[in-house]
Amino acid sequence: MNDFSNNPYSELFSKQNNNQYVIGNRTYKERLKTLNKLQHAIEVTYRTQIQDALQKDLGKPVVETELTEIYAIIGDIKHTKKHLHRWMRKQKVETPVSMLGSGSYIKYQPKGVCLIISPWNFPFNLTFGPLVSAIAAGNTAIIKPSEMTPNSSALMSEIITAVFNDDEVALVQGEVAVSTELLKLPFNHIFFTGSPKVGKIVMKAASQHLASVTLELGGKSPTLIDKTANIDNAAKKIMWAKFLNCGQICVSPDYVLIDESIKVAFIASCKKWLQTFYNDSPKTSDSYGRIVTDKHFERLSEHLDNAKALHATFEVGGDTDRASKYIEPAIISNLQPEATLLEDEIFGPILPIVTYKSLDMAIAYVNSKPRPLALYIYSKSKTNTKKILNNTRAGGTCINNSVLHYANHNLPFGGVNNSGIGKSHGFFGFQGFSNQRAVMKQYTFGVTELLFPPYSSFKETLARLTIKWF
Repeated sequence: MNDFSNNPYSELFSKQNNNQYVIGNRTYKERLKTLNKLQHAIEVTYRTQIQDALQKDLGKPVVETELTEIYAIIGDIKHTKKHLHRWMRKQKVETPVSMLGSGSYIKYQPKGVCLIISPWNFPFNLTFGPLVSAIAAGNTAIIKPSEMTPNSSALMSEIITAVFNDDEVALVQGEVAVSTELLKLPFNHIFFTGSPKVGKIVMKAASQHLASVTLELGGKSPTLIDKTANIDNAAKKIMWAKFLNCGQICVSPDYVLIDESIKVAFIASCKKWLQTFYNDSPKTSDSYGRIVTDKHFERLSEHLDNAKALHATFEVGGDTDRASKYIEPAIISNLQPEATLLEDEIFGPILPIVTYKSLDMAIAYVNSKPRPLALYIYSKSKTNTKKILNNTRAGGTCINNSVLHYANHNLPFGGVNNSGIGKSHGFFGFQGFSNQRAVMKQYTFGVTELLFPPYSSFKETLARLTIKWF
């Protein structure tokens, strides 16, 4: 066995490793009690402090904090509490007639000691969401939040310390070096939310211990609009989804693919809704956030500079203010294929518009890129919608809406290939943090015993009959 005594987190890991069976054997009522404590902390004790921390880190409006952070966590906890008793029951399955005299079931057991590495864009939601699933499944967990939202990370540390003992759940802060050391430890499961680039590093580290992983990544999520769509309704929903949290959302509409015949009308509607949402000056609007760090501001500014250098059309926006990390909501068309906005996940308030002449061309364009976390379809045509769904691949899809599939706890959330591995939310999160242990119990004499050695012509005939009839 590897020696991790020099690892700065080995003692913490050992505490949880030694305690994992105690936590894992907690009853439904005991797990419910833990979830209730966490719910009260988020919903009551620390609610105002959460709002303040997110305002400092991201300039996030209170309404957005309530909807995308607090509501998301509380909704997840309530859903889990409602269904947990059923999830924890053994799941009986059929047993073949050839195994007469036995019964079979699936027992969901905790994976053990888990590592949760969470991102900065929705720090509370994307930290406590996976933690709710880990608790429900009976695991211990070490959490590493993003260093890019220091106020949020400090508050989460305070909440974790108030609610949990460190041999159950603990939070450690720091930069990349902290994650690097944690990834050296033999966790049983790792839940990571972030970019595909870092996801590959996490998966490689997990492979050293054959740990299972849930990777919630991202990618360029397309929004496909055909000429049957309700243009104004599509523009309204896309403008909200794109510029929510200043575009810093993994399921944000990354680019629009639109039938060229409705492009002008669509952009006109977008302008109208942007003005409605953020007035004439988003910079002074209380409803519009800011970019998280100077580094991310510079990255997005480089995208804008690249688009200008390639003579793209700025339909809306493009103004920036480095001092306040402000980037005006931007809609850009007539981009050259080599534009960086069409190559990299944007993760900011910039929306490229790409036109197509036929639906087949649009589908081919989507399929020329890595599989996205989300794909949005705006269409009144059932035929077109079915064609897009059947001939593309994505982690999730909304039809005539954007982003909201994330909020349905009855749907699995996650990507495919480049956009992620594994699913989360509700039962799917519980399942992701659980081992589905197969159990078969023999009650009486089993017919398979008739086929034990020594073999004979009679047993050969019986084996053939078994294959044929059972």
